[in-house]
Amino acid sequence: MILKPKELKHRGPDWSGLYQHGDNFLSHQRLAVIDPASGDQPLYNEDKSIVVTVNGEIYNHEALRNRLPNHKFRTGSDCDVIAHLYEEFGEDFVDMLDGMFSFVLLDTRDNSFLVARDAIGITSLYIGWGLDGSIWISSEMKGLNDDCEHFECFPPGHLYSSKNGGFRRWYNPSWFSEAVPSTPYDPIVLRRAFENAVVKRLMTDVPFGVLLSGGLDSSLVASITARHLAETKAAKQWGAQLHSFCVGLEGSPDLKAGKEVADYLGTVHHEFHFTVQDGIDAIEDVIYHVETYDVTTIRASTPMFLMSRKIKSLGVKMVISGEGSDEIFGGYLYFHKAPNKEEFHRETCHKIKALHQYDCLRANKSTSAWGLEARVPFLDKEFINVAMAIDPEWKMIKRDQGRIEKWVLRRAFDDEDHPYLPKHILYRQKEQFSDGVGYSWIDGLKAHAASHVTDKMMRNAKNIFLHNTPTTKEAYYYRMIFERFFPQNSAKLTVPGGPSVACSTAKAVEWDASWSNNLDPSGRAALGVHASAYEAQLSAPLANGNVPVKIFNNVPRMVEVGAPASLTIRS
Repeated sequence: MILKPKELKHRGPDWSGLYQHGDNFLSHQRLAVIDPASGDQPLYNEDKSIVVTVNGEIYNHEALRNRLPNHKFRTGSDCDVIAHLYEEFGEDFVDMLDGMFSFVLLDTRDNSFLVARDAIGITSLYIGWGLDGSIWISSEMKGLNDDCEHFECFPPGHLYSSKNGGFRRWYNPSWFSEAVPSTPYDPIVLRRAFENAVVKRLMTDVPFGVLLSGGLDSSLVASITARHLAETKAAKQWGAQLHSFCVGLEGSPDLKAGKEVADYLGTVHHEFHFTVQDGIDAIEDVIYHVETYDVTTIRASTPMFLMSRKIKSLGVKMVISGEGSDEIFGGYLYFHKAPNKEEFHRETCHKIKALHQYDCLRANKSTSAWGLEARVPFLDKEFINVAMAIDPEWKMIKRDQGRIEKWVLRRAFDDEDHPYLPKHILYRQKEQFSDGVGYSWIDGLKAHAASHVTDKMMRNAKNIFLHNTPTTKEAYYYRMIFERFFPQNSAKLTVPGGPSVACSTAKAVEWDASWSNNLDPSGRAALGVHASAYEAQLSAPLANGNVPVKIFNNVPRMVEVGAPASLTIRS
């Protein structure tokens, strides 16, 4: 069998590695961020009996090396510890890893293999099964869909062992049970936990920067990074001045706020503009790379996809981003209507558990499409433990007490003596990324979809798309494109569905009766909450949004020769 993993080369343009042992094949496309000179994969233990391919970063690799004094390492790669940890501790070593990762480990001594994905699913991973009994693992769905009879998302926080032939959840934090916690809120404890989460992600041997939309989350990430950069190894290699990046339509809320924060922090700021037409032209590429038909994910992925291309053209290979905060702290505007702390907490738990299908998927694949890595400190395991242990009564939004969304996070960084951010930025209202890049972006998408999807098509939608039937023309439009690239039944099942308002779960739609008639994932759908909430007339299509779309039918496919393998890994 000859593997030519063209579909995933974008994820790792720096090196291609291939390993074969019997009918087991490990193929890897490397994006070199740590130890670019010697960290090519696959990675091995001393006698090469254990072989590993990894996608991700292990932030505590130096501490783990110190726990392995009798082992000799071949490279300086952070992922080099994995084979040696398995040798010492067996399958239970996975919980020792602090980072984001998807990996496959082959033990040639007994021909067994182990697959694992990080706690929250920051890195993407899929598993598939062939009719011949083969098992396939890939970082993206497009690496499996031509060869597997069935494939699905590999669940985050789980491992798959060939020895017992099934999944096992290795990530078992106390919040996972959704029991309501009671730890009192301590702003200093929360602040220190997040600062630690950001600092550990400054581990890099290549140029990097921060994504800075000017919202609370990205601004805090940028502020902490700017404070601590000078003391890091990265600063010695690349300089102590931080680079920041923002994207938006001309005059968008994010561009204005991002520039203000960049000036305040003294970053080298890079502002990228796009037009509605630029975004529409990219929709097909976005759906191919991000592998979803979820409306809110596509809306937000498109500007991130366009920005990532620009960032990579500057020679930057890693960025730090603010994903995950809204899920942990109830930052979406619909949380204003949470009826009590119990439901508030349950909703945050559900949102974190689903992140791998939404924001993590967007951040990972929109950037990886251009060979760029995104790191997300809000999804640090230790930080999540601290934040999710807080009594949710403190997270509740109480306007009469001056407590807006994510108040506990804002208060933790409200330092009068050594301010992290200007006050009005620290207390800026939540803007979802797809809104903040410019309100006309979503309105233009809706108008474009309306010009390509007829009322007749919508009437027949339930007969064409039996699963997750699209209820809007925009959703129908994305679904048509998705199924052209990924026609398999397994593919459509990887995408979540159900009613949502302002990114809520279906259950939270019940919090306000008026929302059921205004179902849209935009934050402006939170009527009575967002300062620029949708008015009824905005549901009509915009005349100037009727623009043609470019159709690209020729997508790259992998060429395979010979019999299928029992195990194929592509990162």
